[in-house]
Amino acid sequence: MECVFGLVGKGFAIVAADTSAVHSILLHKNNEDKIMLLDSHKLVAASGEPGDRVQFTEYVQKNVSLYKFRNGIPLTTAAAAKFTRGELATALRKVCYFFGSLLRLMIANPYSVNILMAGYDEESGASLYYIDYIATLHKVDKGAFGYGSYFSLSTMDRHYREDMSVEEAIELVDKCILEIRSRLVVAPPNFVIKIVDKDGARDYAWRQSVQDVTTAAV
Repeated sequence: MECVFGLVGKGFAIVAADTSAVHSILLHKNNEDKIMLLDSHKLVAASGEPGDRVQFTEYVQKNVSLYKFRNGIPLTTAAAAKFTRGELATALRKVCYFFGSLLRLMIANPYSVNILMAGYDEESGASLYYIDYIATLHKVDKGAFGYGSYFSLSTMDRHYREDMSVEEAIELVDKCILEIRSRLVVAPPNFVIKIVDKDGARDYAWRQSVQDVTTAAV
């Protein structure tokens, strides 16, 4: 039910994600931020199983920081995307075997997480990378995950341009959000939008139709 999408404009990249924390038929909260700051000029928007999403994105964030600490220079967006893809591929193929007298049990532990990685580099400018749970990696101009992708991708196909300004891109993001809210039967009410450009990665806006409410203990 998650909705994550993003696009690249003229000198910037924008990613948006729903903010619903859901388990089965229960909505736990409406302000879950699913877009992580990797470093000063990189963003990761993730969807998937909550445990895998949080654990894996934090793992990538700490390793990107470790690389900069050890080498004195940050990873480029392309290098960070390839590292992320490599870790997903390794986990996908990691299998543990347990042998007993009559029992052989095989346990595989891939991460159930899909990622859009946006970043800005001085030499190559803004970029967006699509990385899915089976370690597929593509550099894209626009991408999306979740049920919301059925509506956001078609909307972006119709209105997207490579030379869009920030204002035009935000207008397109709002069109995607409106389409998801209007047509998806289990549409999430709230979204967070973040941007990365030459000035760094930062929050841009929250699109809220429902406020998070704290329920009194019974």
